[in-house]
Amino acid sequence: MKLSGVELRRIRLPLVSPFRTSFATETEREILLVRVVGTETEGWGECVAITEPLYSPEYVDGAEQVIRDFLLPRLPADVTAGALGPAFAPVKGHEMAKAAVEMAVLDAELRAAGMSYATYLGGTVARVPAGVSVGIMDSIPELLDHVDRYLAEGYARIKLKIQPGWDVEPVRAVRERFGDILLQVDANTAYTRADARHLAELEPFGLLLIEQPLPEDDLLGHAKLASLLTTPICLDESIVSARAAADALALGACSIVNVKAGRVGGYLEARRIHDVSAAHGVPVWCGGMLETGLGRAANLAFAALPGCTLPGDVSASERYYTRDITEPFRLVDGLMTVPSGPGLGVEPIMDYLDELTESKRFIRLDA
Repeated sequence: MKLSGVELRRIRLPLVSPFRTSFATETEREILLVRVVGTETEGWGECVAITEPLYSPEYVDGAEQVIRDFLLPRLPADVTAGALGPAFAPVKGHEMAKAAVEMAVLDAELRAAGMSYATYLGGTVARVPAGVSVGIMDSIPELLDHVDRYLAEGYARIKLKIQPGWDVEPVRAVRERFGDILLQVDANTAYTRADARHLAELEPFGLLLIEQPLPEDDLLGHAKLASLLTTPICLDESIVSARAAADALALGACSIVNVKAGRVGGYLEARRIHDVSAAHGVPVWCGGMLETGLGRAANLAFAALPGCTLPGDVSASERYYTRDITEPFRLVDGLMTVPSGPGLGVEPIMDYLDELTESKRFIRLDA
């Protein structure tokens, strides 16, 4: 596939309510979109980097510069998504930037072929169970109100964000109020090895998993923690590649893997992580980064893979946005429908996208 150009577009989209984690509170998303234009079709990608380097070293301004100055000049003349890994390999890191370009190229490639993302990746189901991520709240009553609403909407699993000082008591309150629901927690690296005894206080609550309690580079610490707890340890930020996943599993650092394609360099590497985990008999689930309908469509395609046996963070559009930039994804009977059209299977609503756009730049590749 030959590309004539690439558009880099920045938009700002408000969240329906503040989303607080152990590292930041977000009230809006500043989003970098990538549109590749080919001779036959075009494709869209979404960069999941946030405004500041708080979740990872990447951030929106940096991702835009890396794409513009270092990735686009390395695009092969006849580009395919599969060729991007070797082409981009000289650029160290910057997986979110690479993933955004890969997502757009793969969207265009599959649209031209008349194939959906889910079919290409190997998805086996048309609908997937959806979990929901619940941020840190100002009070336990506020938390209980949010969880009550999400359960009433039909979400199959509740994930609570935790941090030191907001962990045992919120979990206790949710378990006591709602009983035997699928419940897990996510620390986003907020704890240290010294907190092992405190984290053990979560054991009585029958959690599905504890996600990324320790820093991302502390695989040995996670392995030691996993040996002390009966609650499964799930890794997220530590899983940066299929090789990292294999290492983590070999060390016993986790028994569940959360895959965020935007964080690992794209959906092709995400599929390799899925395959490595499946080969070890380890369940996988699809993580979320507050994506718009573009990224949500691709995440749903990934969540349809056979190894994704736990509900992912593939919530309905209205969980985060009053209005999405695509037609909204809706939760029906606890399930989300996997797009089946060519490529991502969704299109941005251009009039609304233009309203949200703060800047855009078209870079010609055939000049």
